[in-house]
Amino acid sequence: MKAWILVFLAGAACAQDMSPVPASDISVYGGHGFWSRFARNYLPAPVTGTSFANSNRLDQLMRAGNVYLSLQDAVALALENNLDIEYHRYDRREADTDVLRASGGRLLQFQSSGIRSGFSSASSGVLAGSAGLGSAGSGSGSGQSGILSGFTITAAGSGIPNIDPVAFVSWQATHQTRVLTTNLNVGTNYLVSTAHNINYGVQKGFWTGATVTMDMSQQSLFQNSPANQYNPSLSGNLELNITQPLLQGFGLAVNRRNVSIAQNNLKVADLNFKEQVMATVKNVIDLYWDLVTLRNNLRTKQQSLDLAQKLHEDNRKRMAAGAIAPIDIIQAEAGVQTARLDLRQAQNQLLQQELIVKSALTRSGVDSVAIMDAHVIPTDSIVVPETEVIQPIQDMVAEALSNRPEPQETRLNMANSRLQLKGVKNELLPNLSVFVDLQNTGFSGAINTLPIPTTPDGEPLFARVPTDPFFLGNWGGVFAQVLSRNFPTYTAGFNFSVALHNTTARADMVKNQLDYRRLEIDAKQQENAIRLNVVNARISLEQARAAFETAAKARLLTVQTFDGTQKKYLAGKATFTEVEVGQRDVVTAEAAEISALNSYIKARTNLDMVLGRILEANRVDLGEAYQGKVSRPPGPIPELDPNGGAGRLKQVP
Repeated sequence: MKAWILVFLAGAACAQDMSPVPASDISVYGGHGFWSRFARNYLPAPVTGTSFANSNRLDQLMRAGNVYLSLQDAVALALENNLDIEYHRYDRREADTDVLRASGGRLLQFQSSGIRSGFSSASSGVLAGSAGLGSAGSGSGSGQSGILSGFTITAAGSGIPNIDPVAFVSWQATHQTRVLTTNLNVGTNYLVSTAHNINYGVQKGFWTGATVTMDMSQQSLFQNSPANQYNPSLSGNLELNITQPLLQGFGLAVNRRNVSIAQNNLKVADLNFKEQVMATVKNVIDLYWDLVTLRNNLRTKQQSLDLAQKLHEDNRKRMAAGAIAPIDIIQAEAGVQTARLDLRQAQNQLLQQELIVKSALTRSGVDSVAIMDAHVIPTDSIVVPETEVIQPIQDMVAEALSNRPEPQETRLNMANSRLQLKGVKNELLPNLSVFVDLQNTGFSGAINTLPIPTTPDGEPLFARVPTDPFFLGNWGGVFAQVLSRNFPTYTAGFNFSVALHNTTARADMVKNQLDYRRLEIDAKQQENAIRLNVVNARISLEQARAAFETAAKARLLTVQTFDGTQKKYLAGKATFTEVEVGQRDVVTAEAAEISALNSYIKARTNLDMVLGRILEANRVDLGEAYQGKVSRPPGPIPELDPNGGAGRLKQVP
């Protein structure tokens, strides 16, 4: 009793240990011997871990503490290192497990996770105007996330047979004692039976719904009964049972529906991965152009500071000559400090954006000191074409519906729902099955040598019947009789049952049809959302281009106005306040042009995303994306600036 208490306490202590299992404790089977082909089906299969080391491309792009990054290299680094893409590389592998489960007649269990949107850029006033245009094509979010993305989990419908063959064996030993009121029948007042029973066989289901079971049962029995002719006795029975449903659960299409659904889910997994690659590529492109915009903004702030300092120095000279009042010097000094503060803010925003870009393009983030300290120098600039290629809106909508993965996922999920409907519809039928049971029996034993009890007069209590030599023997005789079918038993029949109200099946049928109608509504909403996204994206691009052209003209006019004000100030025909206001207008106009340029490039990227051609436009190969290795070599690194290195941040004095 104490031992059982100790075992119970040990089990309770193990149950309370809820600490996670370290990765090193996850064992995998790595045998390669002769028995490995048999053992591998029953031992854990090796699953390679995820590498968190960055690709070599990043080192090839680094020089003198700077990462010189083109847009194509940024996209390539994302395909190789981005963890959102790495996360969704497991989708197909997990969908493969459902195919394996379905091939064995099991239900599906995997469901994919949603698309990850990626990183947000550093907050900055110069980027504030681009947010609305950049997301105009996505509508409420349904256009890019996919209303019906994901996998179908199958549960309803008629049962599916277990296709995997199952071998079984059971054994038991029994020792039984029965006290009897008379010894006339068995020759003893207490009957002791010692038996050994073994049963073994194999069972397999088939796609037609049939189940076949073949098993062999054997028994060896010894009793202390003198009345037995054979003691010990051996018996065996070989049975073959075949059961085939004819209504509910019948048919290849009904029973293989999970296989078809799992195969469709493989395609959904590929589309889901493509959708994640598209989202990541768009996110990286937006981050890259925001980085370019912030560097342009920093250059503008630096020019503003240089101009303010020059104006301050000129005013000191003019004050020394008595041409201006001392208040102008104070105002000029205030302008220098304001420009210096703006420059510091622009530097901080740029540094934040560099950290965000490095986090999006690496697996370890800024864990490496070399990566954390490195500046990201974009080598591409935003180019505005002379004219925009205008397509008819109906052609753009058709292209979006054809290219984007979400409608294809929707169609596959609707096909899965129709496949599931077959099983639910089949469940409405009554249960009717036919069966055939074939049995062959064998028996052998030894002559009973127990003495026959006698009466008080010395006479035998009963006469033992002579044994038949045919049944004398061992297990060889039993098997010979079974295989020769000396004692066969044949049974055939049918089973029929019907649910009088069939409420569960009728409810499942109605629910499945309602779910499918909802899918139709969702599909139509998705199509409408894509159409709206295309229209919005096209309008946003047109508006962004017009805004940029207006901002560029406004900046040019503001600069010309400021040049004229400076000349008037030098000639004594304008006040310093007018010069300061003109300078402030130039800075504002330049910031507006930079923001409008950023809005334009984001609107163009968003249009590519909405039309589903963002991967093609950026030369992304899905095969390389899935492998995490881009064959395209890194772009050339520009020559270093002899004055401290190209792209180095100039510190504010």
